[in-house]
This record gives sequence, structure tokens and C-alpha cells, in this order.
Amino acid sequence: MLNVLGIDIGGTGIKAAPVDVETGTLLAARVKLATPHPSEPAAVADVVRELVTGFAWTGPAGVTFPGVVDRGVVRTAANVDKAWIGTDARKLFGEVTGLTVGVLNDADAAGVAEMKFGAGAGERGSVLMLTFGTGIGSALFMDGVLVPNTEFGHIEIRGREAEKRASELVREENELSWGKWADRVDEYLEHMEMLLSPGLIIIGGGVSRKADKFLPLLAGLRARVVPATMHNDAGIVGAAMAAA
Repeated sequence: MLNVLGIDIGGTGIKAAPVDVETGTLLAARVKLATPHPSEPAAVADVVRELVTGFAWTGPAGVTFPGVVDRGVVRTAANVDKAWIGTDARKLFGEVTGLTVGVLNDADAAGVAEMKFGAGAGERGSVLMLTFGTGIGSALFMDGVLVPNTEFGHIEIRGREAEKRASELVREENELSWGKWADRVDEYLEHMEMLLSPGLIIIGGGVSRKADKFLPLLAGLRARVVPATMHNDAGIVGAAMAAA
């Protein structure tokens, strides 16, 4: 049995838990701390170190990041401080924790977990995972193989980035009804279907727990659209899997 600490960095919170990567199960209750503001590298690294210390962790760790990650180096930072761009996150987190660390895009991590243990398990062909939270994250798979760093939340719709119109944060801040928000999500999904023709679309992030409130309102899509089954644990599990 290989246990890895999974750490999921988001725009508003940073979550962590030890994971049994063979079964995809959390070995302890997850701990969540607020993402610091400003979310500069040193400040976020301090929170990561605090989480590692809290679990008294000495083994490997996997960390997600809400942006493009290329061999451990951050290339984009839409929902965190721009000082991250160009930062070697793998080196930074390794130095502050003293651990062997892997780093990958947050939505890619969630997708990896859902494809192994969740709604995408055993699915062939093209699968698109979308996470709705502070922004919109994306993970694209072909026959189970990840195409990394897609960042489809930044596709432009009606002159604005999709995540500025249809994220969960936008729904909350603008107090949109589920119907109004579903219309925006539907329009976004139609764009993604036109571009990628996925056979399956998995809706993740915390909003996946409320799928009954908006999935029935989506219309006109050829693809099957299903809620993620691992909810907010997916990023933690996927981070651990990547580090393993």
C-alpha cells in the first residue's frame, strides 16, 4: 500500500489529506485552510508547510496548482497572484516541506482521480472533466490518457472568459438562480462540445454535490453529462496519484 499526502490549492482554500493511492480513499479527514491574500508563492508555501506539519507527514506529497504547470514550473496564474508565473513550484514546495513533491494542474488532478475511481472509470473515447469553483478548470482525456493543461475555462464566450460568466463563484456573487446559471453553463458546454465532441462530460467541483439542481436544466447536448462522484476530494486524490 502506497500512501501519499494530497494537497489541493484553490483560489479560496487549500485542502489536504493522506491518500491510499491504490483505492483512492482518504486515510484521514481532510483539513482545509484559507488561501492567503495576496496569494504570493511564499505565503502559499507557508500554508502548504503548515498542512504537512499538521499531518506530521514524512512521505511523498502531491500538490495541485490552479494554472498551467510544466514540469513543476508555473506558467499561468489566473486566480492566484501573478508572482507565481515562472515559479518552480515543485522546488519551492520541496524546500519548505523537506519532502519529495509532485505538482500538477488542479483540474488535471481532479480528472485523473475521476477517471480512475469515479464517474469516468472504464470510459473510452473522449472525456471532458470540468470543475466549477472560483474559476472553471478542465481536464481532457482520450482513451483514459490525460491531455494536460487545457485550461478551457478561458475560452471566450460573448466577449468574456467563460469562467467570468459561469463559474460557481459567479453564481454565488451575482445571486443567480439555478435556472439562470444553468443557461450560462449550457451555452459554455455547447461551445466545448462543438470544439471537442466528447462522449462524456463530467461536472466536478463543490457544485457537483448539487447536481440535481442544475443538470436536469441543461439541454441540447449530444454528450452524456454526469456529476463527479468524488466531489471536492478529487483534487486531493489526483495530486497524490500524480506524486505516486
